[in-house]
Amino acid sequence: MEGILCLWFNRYMLRPSQNSSKKAFSRVALVGKYQADGIEGHLNALAKLVSDMGCEVFIETATATHLGLENYPTKSVEEFAGSIDLAVVLGGDGTMLGIGRQLAGKKVPLVGINMGRLGYMTDIPFQDVQAVLPPIISGEYEPDTRTLLDAVVLRKGVEINRALALNDVVVNRSGISGMVELAVRVNGSFMYNQRSDGLIVSTPTGSTAYALSAGGPILHPRVQGVLLAPIAPHSLSNRPIVLPVDCIISIEVVDGREVIVNFDMQSQTDLHTGDVIEVRPSEKSITLLHPRSHSDYKTLREKLHWNEYPSTF
Repeated sequence: MEGILCLWFNRYMLRPSQNSSKKAFSRVALVGKYQADGIEGHLNALAKLVSDMGCEVFIETATATHLGLENYPTKSVEEFAGSIDLAVVLGGDGTMLGIGRQLAGKKVPLVGINMGRLGYMTDIPFQDVQAVLPPIISGEYEPDTRTLLDAVVLRKGVEINRALALNDVVVNRSGISGMVELAVRVNGSFMYNQRSDGLIVSTPTGSTAYALSAGGPILHPRVQGVLLAPIAPHSLSNRPIVLPVDCIISIEVVDGREVIVNFDMQSQTDLHTGDVIEVRPSEKSITLLHPRSHSDYKTLREKLHWNEYPSTF
């Protein structure tokens, strides 16, 4: 009889509840691409999953406001530092870029969940969330630190704009103007004058974005370097180049009409002849959390269709 009671006690009284399970992150904020179809239902399901683990759940203020979500408390991104342990981003890489810049240097790690197409940073498909997210919250993850670029726009030596970029800083012409001429210097040393449609300064993260379309190489996220990739250069000798991570790149607009500089293609500044854009690696970074099974090569293989063959083969 005593043995039966001990077995019953061990099985039912000592069995840990879901709420008492190990958690590396107790305060979790959910950020959603509120323009996406069906996002409200996905966010509610995600919130319930995280709440059932015993976590305190918050909805990012703009997400909650646009979707009318009132079941959970809200926090703005500016309030995350010190009050949020983990931000879960539901959307795509564009959503992650915007949130990543705002949280750079705030020591709030991010998990990316995509809403359809596979993303490079939002690499967890929503249909896998139930299986993948709980282990991450419990501490089973691979951290992935990403560097950013710090760009300053100078006009006659006076700063007129400063911005961070997680992907890239792009100087280019408008769709109706001709080529631009840019003078490029690295750490004060003249590199070249280039006539082209523009120039991309990219992080390793951004090497799979616009820079890839311009013929640049793919850089592994752990590569410490900055990529320069010309856009349709007049001279074919102007080739992409990877520079050391401690470089300062100066780009002067020598000639061209309707020239602009974009930061992650999400904000921009109109440029005049003589304006200078100084780009350097930022001291701020972000940390992405991936499941233990994550592989950068698998992501590239699936995103770039390296595993697909023509049906005629």
